[in-house]
Amino acid sequence: MGKQRLEAFSDGVIAVIITIMVLELKVPHGADFGALVPLLPVFLSYVLSFVYVAIYWNNHHHMLHAVQRINGRALWANLHLLFWLSLIPFVTAWTNENHFAALPVALYGVVMLMSGVSYYMFERVLIAHHAKDSLLARAVGKDFKGVMSLFIYVVAIALAFVNSWVSCALYVFVAIMWFIPDPRIERALPER
Repeated sequence: MGKQRLEAFSDGVIAVIITIMVLELKVPHGADFGALVPLLPVFLSYVLSFVYVAIYWNNHHHMLHAVQRINGRALWANLHLLFWLSLIPFVTAWTNENHFAALPVALYGVVMLMSGVSYYMFERVLIAHHAKDSLLARAVGKDFKGVMSLFIYVVAIALAFVNSWVSCALYVFVAIMWFIPDPRIERALPER
């Protein structure tokens, strides 16, 4: 089957996720720069979560350009990914509300980990549907960066109970690793 409806639905869900996140930014009660200072941690966590959602959207877009068609398994794998992405506004808000306490920071990591796992599963479902020598399979390869990200999330989740700020730094590190859309797919696309 074609992939257009899956792309349109995913774009819509991701747009809603981003909209929900921005609603957590509350207007300060003062008219000076001092009124903005307490909002800085909330704003920075919003930026990080926005970047994460944007990274998934970018890489999702690139990945779907590397495939010709989808199947029922791909539809379910995509919904699995969207489920975990839809939890990002909740864990972002909970982390902010509790001033980056250990459990909310760890749960933020669990949602990031499961988003990464579900993206990896979606990628593997698409590769299996197309063939081991397909454009996507050649572009992704062993996906070292994806596997490394999952490992860092596991470490960050455990460290949240030791020092939540170290966990947050690891989440930022993974976001920096993925900030640029996956160049492997972009390099492979002109081959088509």
